[in-house]
Amino acid sequence: MRAHISVPGRSASRSTTSEDSCSRLDCNYRSFLRYDNRNCQVNREGAQQVRISDLEVVPVRIPAPRVPYRWREGLPTSRLEFEGGVLRVRTDAGVEGVAFASRPNAAHVLADLVDRHLRNEMIGQDPLMREWWWDRIWHLDRTEELPLYVFGLLDVALWDLAGRASDLPSWKVMGGFRAELPAYASTVTFDTIEQYLDVADQCLALGYPAIKLHAWGDPDRDIQLAYALREHVGQAYPLMYDGSAAFDLPDAIRVGRALTDANYLWYEEPIREFSVTAYKMLGESVGVPLLVAETSDGAHMNAADFVAAGCSNFGLRASARLRGGITGALRIGHLADAYRLRVEVHSPEVPSRHLCMALSNTTYYESLVTADPVNRDPVVGSDGMLRAPTEPGIALPASIELPSDLQAYQEGAAVANGIPAALAAGGTLR
Repeated sequence: MRAHISVPGRSASRSTTSEDSCSRLDCNYRSFLRYDNRNCQVNREGAQQVRISDLEVVPVRIPAPRVPYRWREGLPTSRLEFEGGVLRVRTDAGVEGVAFASRPNAAHVLADLVDRHLRNEMIGQDPLMREWWWDRIWHLDRTEELPLYVFGLLDVALWDLAGRASDLPSWKVMGGFRAELPAYASTVTFDTIEQYLDVADQCLALGYPAIKLHAWGDPDRDIQLAYALREHVGQAYPLMYDGSAAFDLPDAIRVGRALTDANYLWYEEPIREFSVTAYKMLGESVGVPLLVAETSDGAHMNAADFVAAGCSNFGLRASARLRGGITGALRIGHLADAYRLRVEVHSPEVPSRHLCMALSNTTYYESLVTADPVNRDPVVGSDGMLRAPTEPGIALPASIELPSDLQAYQEGAAVANGIPAALAAGGTLR
């Protein structure tokens, strides 16, 4: 068999055998694994070659919440004060990228990965080769078994860097779709049905256009709550339910049938997401649409199995923290869109706000309600809308304590920190 292959710079009529093609593809893939992007340069007048000069991990103190809160039975309560970490990618042009890990001891885990692998591999390399670095982390994960929150952190830092280099919020660098999005009130676990109903009244008064329940993880009590809340707010108001992986399949079916009867918009993570088959059986047994693949490993590849099984009939979950950074979340969003499904962004973190503005098929921003009385999320307006970030890059959260040299990267700083002079003068970053 003969195949015609067009090679840039060569005659399009050149032909080769399919065996030659396979050999060439195999060679190209092996070359990709050895790829050194220091050699990937575009020599253009006015262009500035920017290279990574260092990686740094900065421990940061995460204060305890002002009002402690809890989740369903069996899950830990809100944490006391602990130490998280910031990954900082420096370049020889001065522009930098940062990303925040909000897990206890994250700084130690990150520092170990940077010291053993990333610093030596990345110094001198191109920070805009995000896809290449994203793939590189997958290869490291084969032996490192990286925690999910670490897996996408370098990717977030590089997307932050790209935004700062462009003097644009990173959602616009991703390809913006909107400038505002409705925010739903996502509850923690409260004590009684009466308290949930009172919290719901407060959320409505504060402008939230939808509510999602995190309940007790007891199927009987959760069913009673689901019906009581539906009766309280009326049939037209959107309600969702998150099981936080509390149930086995029989109990998940019981709760799901009640949610179907009570006209809930979606049913999220009632079972641990290890078994796609269990979710397929659940989807065949309940009428309420399922929102799946929030915490399972494998990013878009794992999410695709849920879609192929036919059990993601509302859509897929995506987040920078648990689904492979910004790049992984975008892939999941685009995968869902190919099947005309929704992608709902998990967690009220700063990268989530950027994803909400970049993904066309998302419905709401998740705004966590942790206390009674309810305080509306500061980034949500009185009309219940999240507005798009306007500062360059992605930004670090305002709620953490940062050393002085990182405060310019914090929400509200409104500083395009470290933009090279060539960029300010209208040059391009290569």
